[in-house]
Amino acid sequence: MSMFCYQCQEASKGTGCEIKGVCGKTSDVANLQDLLLFVTKGVAWWSQKADEAGIINPVAEKYIIDSMFITITNANFDRNKIIAQIKKGFEVQDSLAEKLGKTPENTPECAIWRTDSEEAMEEKSTSVGVLSHKNEDIRSLKELLTYGMKGIAAYAEHAHNLGYHNAEVNAFMKKGLVATVDETLEVDELLPLVLECGKYGVEVMSLLDKANTESYGHPEITSVNLGVGKNPGILVSGHDLKDFEELLKQTEGTGIDIYTHSEMLPANYYPAFKKYKHFIGNYGNSWWAQTKEFESFNGPVLLTTNCLVPPKESYKERVYTTGAAGFDGCTHIPERKDGQPKDFSVLIEHARKCQAPTEIETGEIVGGFAHNQVMALADKVVDAVKSGAIKKFVVMAGCDGRVSSRSYYTDFAQELPEDSVILTAGCAKYRYNKLKLGDIGGIPRILDAGQCNDSYSLAVIALKLKEVFGLEDINELPIVYNIAWYEQKAVIVLLALLSLGVKNIHLGPTLPAFLSPNVAKVLVEQFGIGSISTVEQDMAEMMA
Repeated sequence: MSMFCYQCQEASKGTGCEIKGVCGKTSDVANLQDLLLFVTKGVAWWSQKADEAGIINPVAEKYIIDSMFITITNANFDRNKIIAQIKKGFEVQDSLAEKLGKTPENTPECAIWRTDSEEAMEEKSTSVGVLSHKNEDIRSLKELLTYGMKGIAAYAEHAHNLGYHNAEVNAFMKKGLVATVDETLEVDELLPLVLECGKYGVEVMSLLDKANTESYGHPEITSVNLGVGKNPGILVSGHDLKDFEELLKQTEGTGIDIYTHSEMLPANYYPAFKKYKHFIGNYGNSWWAQTKEFESFNGPVLLTTNCLVPPKESYKERVYTTGAAGFDGCTHIPERKDGQPKDFSVLIEHARKCQAPTEIETGEIVGGFAHNQVMALADKVVDAVKSGAIKKFVVMAGCDGRVSSRSYYTDFAQELPEDSVILTAGCAKYRYNKLKLGDIGGIPRILDAGQCNDSYSLAVIALKLKEVFGLEDINELPIVYNIAWYEQKAVIVLLALLSLGVKNIHLGPTLPAFLSPNVAKVLVEQFGIGSISTVEQDMAEMMA
């Protein structure tokens, strides 16, 4: 095999991509991402040693976050950027080693391996990937831990961009990465680390929630326009709200309209963004539909994070990347320097030359049901539960994907009894958020909390309901979980829910390929995790 990757739900044949990634990454890019992760583990090792010596290095902590995010599914396909990040990792390691003054005994290879040769990097990259761990169960747990930390890194970077940090989360990232190169750890030592990863998943999502709401206000119930205006537009995809804010400011008064796409839809719910008259609404649907929707948009597209599908040549020159995102041949917007905003002038000038977007749908959808907004409706919700008007809450958060079997989630939403309410977050909602499911006493039957990281809101809502009803266990609530996953941010959401004690989660459309039979058995026995089956069978079980 020329590569091996099984970190996403669409892993080839349900086991792993061996020639080219289903996501579109080539084997050399996949292998270089493995090498970047290898070097990042070395940075974590040196940084942990520096911490023990009282040497705090924020540069190393930011490097770890950035590098982990770059290796997440559908984020970066740019070979040159990955190589540049690997070389930067060597510099960070050398800086830490110099400050420590010596190389300790038993230093792992990832902390001392160096090269200036790209050929040597390519050769090394083929030997440091997933399969370098020979024991299947050890490999499974280390990969589960790694993917959880990739999800943490994504949310930590968004928070960092808004000036928010959590030292304990950063410390755990180092601890977790160092554990993955510790060959002495056994299954019974790794499993608690995986659950601890879930705990810090809750911490980082709480941090990002604080960063977003203190920066832009609490999301409000909002009707989002799905149509288009007459001006040229810029379409913003990905997840980063800081990038979105800076673009809004720089395009104000230019005659250019701004639209959200996919996971940027929840930007419409924040009060701080509503003041911009040129912020028109949302264009399109889930990330995987972008090959059609970026084409019809006509104007430039900004990818602020992951969820990039390799662009077609017909619109590739209109695709711009920034942050962790990257694709060879697409213009990349550089990072902020000296506290100044990113410079989107090249994107703005490009938009001036483009036609207005082609309209692909009309109407509105309603969202903005994050925890603060739902708590404002708490009395109405509690009364509806007590009266029997609402009998079940169904958490259908997570990721969307391309496979046709995901129509299951549309069918499941349509078949739900009329006394049930869907709680959602993430792009999984595009499978049902435009269905006309009505409301229950003024409470919409689809409550969209926002992005995948806003799954934290769903946990806050559940814990508040547990308190209101005086229950001892969160699993006594009339809430069931039917979650879809695609990539590593969904992995940390799952681990976060497990750390909160949530059990009997249905996960689909398939269980992760990186779960060995023994690890999967532990998750089933301890937490009741199960896969989905048919809509009829799952409906009967969950609604019982």
